[in-house]
Amino acid sequence: MYCCLFSVVTETPPIRGAEGLSAATVERLQSFSCPAELNRGGGMNLNQFAKTGGGRVLGSSPAQDASVPFRRSKSAFTPLEQQVIQLKQQHEDALLAIECGYKYRFFGEDAEIAAKELNIFCHLDHNFMTCSVPTHRLFVHVRRLVSQGHKVGVVKQMETSAIKASGANKNALFTRQLSALYTKSTLVGEDVNPLCGLGEDDQGSNPPDSFLLCISESWDQKARQVTIGLVAVQPSTGDVLLDSFTDNHSRSELEGRILKINPVEILVPSDLSEHTQRLLHSIASTSTQADDRIQIQKKESAEFEFPSAMNTVTEFYCNSPDTGSRSLSSVASLESQVICCLGPLIQYLREFNLERVLLNDRYQQGRTHNATTLRNLEIFSNQTDGGLRGSLLWVLDHTRTAFGRRLLRRWVSQPLTDLRSISDRQDAVCEILQSDSAALAAIRSLLVHLPDLERGICSIYHTKCSTQEFYLICSSLSRLGLELKALIPAIQSQLSSSLLRTLLLDTPDLLSPVHHFLKVLNEKAAKAGDKKELFSDLSDFPALRERRAEIQSVLDEIRDHRKVVRTVLRTPALDYITVSGLEVMEPSTKAVGRYHSPYLVERCRSLQQLREQLLLDCQRAWNDFLHQFGEHYHTMKRAISHLATMDCLFSLAEVAKQGDYCRPEMSESRCQIVIKDGRNPAIDLLLGEHNQYVPNHTDLQGEGRRTMIVTGPNMGGKSSYIRQVALVCVMAQMGCHVPATQASLGILDGIYTRADGGLLNGSSQSVVGVRAEWP
Repeated sequence: MYCCLFSVVTETPPIRGAEGLSAATVERLQSFSCPAELNRGGGMNLNQFAKTGGGRVLGSSPAQDASVPFRRSKSAFTPLEQQVIQLKQQHEDALLAIECGYKYRFFGEDAEIAAKELNIFCHLDHNFMTCSVPTHRLFVHVRRLVSQGHKVGVVKQMETSAIKASGANKNALFTRQLSALYTKSTLVGEDVNPLCGLGEDDQGSNPPDSFLLCISESWDQKARQVTIGLVAVQPSTGDVLLDSFTDNHSRSELEGRILKINPVEILVPSDLSEHTQRLLHSIASTSTQADDRIQIQKKESAEFEFPSAMNTVTEFYCNSPDTGSRSLSSVASLESQVICCLGPLIQYLREFNLERVLLNDRYQQGRTHNATTLRNLEIFSNQTDGGLRGSLLWVLDHTRTAFGRRLLRRWVSQPLTDLRSISDRQDAVCEILQSDSAALAAIRSLLVHLPDLERGICSIYHTKCSTQEFYLICSSLSRLGLELKALIPAIQSQLSSSLLRTLLLDTPDLLSPVHHFLKVLNEKAAKAGDKKELFSDLSDFPALRERRAEIQSVLDEIRDHRKVVRTVLRTPALDYITVSGLEVMEPSTKAVGRYHSPYLVERCRSLQQLREQLLLDCQRAWNDFLHQFGEHYHTMKRAISHLATMDCLFSLAEVAKQGDYCRPEMSESRCQIVIKDGRNPAIDLLLGEHNQYVPNHTDLQGEGRRTMIVTGPNMGGKSSYIRQVALVCVMAQMGCHVPATQASLGILDGIYTRADGGLLNGSSQSVVGVRAEWP
């Protein structure tokens, strides 16, 4: 049996996906093949790597093999191609972008896929098809491939030319290793997140959420119900969500969680139940655009079994060096189905070096709206075109930061059920509305034009950020800490809200460690990405001091040698210039004479080696520096969470300024929904000032009328009225003012809606209902 070395080459102009090839092309391709012994010992089959785009494998039939003029042995592969084959055997499921000088190249079937997705030229080079992208545009192409559902690996050169030239393997190929892997949920690092992706004006480059969701389930035969565990993690921000619940055959509870989390990637066991598979397939196929579809990753079911998962979790949290991370005892107390998700999630994230994000000491838990409620109440999107406009989130979102925007989405999806917490938010919003404190205005202005601090510190925590990103994040955090510290006297004397005081008075102390890290950096070098001059104070970096001393010693020797050469040549004005990395001596005349003494050549070679070694030392020092910052990650994350909360409170205050909004009276002891002159917040805003929404009343009480039947003609406003009542309750339990002149509400445990198709098509027999439950 023979394996193919080539993908199909189309004639010029290239026609991707063409079924037919010219006789000349086929004859040329059939002249190349290789023995099957290349695939002995297991590993990747070259047929799979170098197969044609149409799925046909050339040279695979015995009849064809017998007529092949010559066969290629292993020695026929270039050293680079042999290295590519080895890398591909280790990472069969990824498209590999391999660094080759000033560009990244794809080979074989990877090249054909990349060329098709990126719309770039693919051609035959020696034994494999290949295409390439420039190094400075790698982030664009990796993100595009990932958005189409591909797993992408970045392979980088691990050696420099001067150091390699002095080593024992100077005639061998450059060593290359996989430096990073990327999927939809793991786009973290400078390769895929350039500096522009952190700014407020570049929100389109990153989705609002990029959660990786892991699902496990257990069927209870006796109770005839399924228990589902969920763990969702967003590696780019450090958010971790977990939940465990029972569900029915329709998986309605699971659907609600998925819609709320809005994951881009889902990890499931290979033996997932048919009901859950059907739901996931339905959700994943809702979008017609490939870059919007959820990616489903199936893993071995053994990883999801409790003993295996518990062993993984125990080993991970016992060996954690992070201070302030979650303890093993707190993790071990979680529900068994949650543990069954944590184990495989840890193993999966290890492939990407992102598992540390699960050490977060703050896991978010809690109940959320079910899927039907999210859709029918248009919480996150409207039912017309699926856009944001017309949704409750659209009404409430006046945030100024990316991290505040993400937090507000969580507030909308998970209203509070604790009266004290609701009252604290209401008090804070009222003080923002009524206070004339200059401190509040100054704090609001501080939140304008901030980079995405939450993503930034997470990138630093994973040691995957650039010097430019680090400086931007650190300088922003330092400025916030200093300016908030200057406002402390005004905050203490002018603000009375306990929530506002806690958020604003604690933040400067939480941000205090960042000042030291900023002082160590050379601003100009950090902004230029120059790691050789990055640290202005080398007292904490002895290896860099020693290497710089060695370089200076060689430079002194070269300068001393210049004096000898001047004397020998009797040219006092002779000096050095640099050409192609070598020192050149230029006499005083216009004619340039180039003299390379053996001593000078040897010293220049040593100087180049030391300079390249300095770059490697600087990279190691940079990684150690990021690790030191990572020790304060959990503290910094709490500070940014405080800033996000302030942003959300300012946003709710903006909503209350829209006119005819009131602070609702909340009660834990009374079951009631009493609303006077209530309005649907979304419709009221859409109609504007000149066409006011007609207000109406609602009076439902546990001891009085508990049910209302709403009737009327088509387009009479029945569903709008019912949605209005539910939305007012959701807003109230967020701590927000509501569109009414007066509202007295009990604290609801849940809101459930049901609507038949008539609600959408205008049938006169539509049935719409909202049922509220009290604790």
